Amino acid sequence: MTLTEKVLDHIEDSKTEIVNFLRKIVSYPSVTGNEGELQNFIADYLKDELGLLVDVWEPDINELKTHPGFVPVQQGYEGRPNVVGVYRGTGGGRSLLFNGHVDVIPAGDEKNWRYSPWSGFFEGEKIYGRGASDMKAGLAAYTMAMKSVLDVGVKLKGDVILEYVVDEELSGNGTLAAILRGYKADAGISAETSSLRIQPACIGRIWFEIDVYGKPTGIQRKWEGINAINLGYKIVKAVDNFEKIRLKEVRHSLYPNIREAIPCIVGVFSAGSYPSSFPDFCKLKGSMATVPGEDSEEVKKQFREHLETFSKTDPWLRHNPPIVRFTGYFAEPSEIPINHPIVKTLSESFTHVTGKEPIISGRLGAADTRFLNKYGNTPTVIFGPGLTEQMHAVNEWVNVKDLITATKVMAVTILDWCGYE
Repeated sequence: MTLTEKVLDHIEDSKTEIVNFLRKIVSYPSVTGNEGELQNFIADYLKDELGLLVDVWEPDINELKTHPGFVPVQQGYEGRPNVVGVYRGTGGGRSLLFNGHVDVIPAGDEKNWRYSPWSGFFEGEKIYGRGASDMKAGLAAYTMAMKSVLDVGVKLKGDVILEYVVDEELSGNGTLAAILRGYKADAGISAETSSLRIQPACIGRIWFEIDVYGKPTGIQRKWEGINAINLGYKIVKAVDNFEKIRLKEVRHSLYPNIREAIPCIVGVFSAGSYPSSFPDFCKLKGSMATVPGEDSEEVKKQFREHLETFSKTDPWLRHNPPIVRFTGYFAEPSEIPINHPIVKTLSESFTHVTGKEPIISGRLGAADTRFLNKYGNTPTVIFGPGLTEQMHAVNEWVNVKDLITATKVMAVTILDWCGYE
């Protein structure tokens, strides 16, 4: 029996342990801003169960602010540490970095959940809970993949770095802080939701706000005013038209259905201040997506110019154009070549475990790979057991079979990429 077969057999025998680990980390309500308790558990687990060198630190927001990749946030990082576990290889092998975020979005009204979002309820072949797919299943997969390699007694030649970062859902500053800490490797795997697809690319995301001003008047003489609600609907239509233009012009080989890759939408429409008062102001909030190869600043410029051109067709807006701001969440698109060695190794590992060829695609969501690729000197591919369609879903779940498959694929990749004695 080969060493690879021993590791795969060990994972098969450890299904209950792997499932229970995921259920345990799902039970921590690590909504963005409240990651500390889970991070303490993970730090202890990496030290006690895996014997790794463990680094725990709170990101320095003042240091982050000096970096061009920093995304402004409302909350600092006191009590919200990053955790990194490091295995030092014997030498002569390639290093590998795994990256994942511990924070999750709020569960919303828990009455809408079949089971408590923090229960990690296990029924049939599914584990339920907020973060089960996005992306605690990914965290569990690479944690238990590394544990299985070590349990069998493998001595790896290359280093392995396991990152557990905070604040991905609102900024990605946790991963940026790990880069500033000095963590890098010859290649990386982000265990984000990918439905077991291998994804060398991810889209970018740009949030925007649009202020629309009408002409105030009293409701008794409303015909003398300009209704900002009506103007707002015109701008929403213009935003929709901007998306239609992009659907005709934007192309990327990993996104054959470009419509699902670059949505541009107004998601918030706020206007008026009182039921019996004329609405003279409207605020729109929305987002647009970009694909790798696009210049985000150029897309922003095109968006502004499109709304300026539209406004000139309206008798009021041509003299009172909407004010556009790009504020809040921002993520660059990112990619590595589909023939990069880490993509090749991961693909071969997938085929070894499943007997099937992997699906190579682009991720329909932003990811922290943008920091690792651009600033971290760590070319990173996305691969995880979480289902893309379960991201942020009510009654979120992950399939246990996918969890075990991902654990095996990651373990084989560790062996093949890092080498062993």
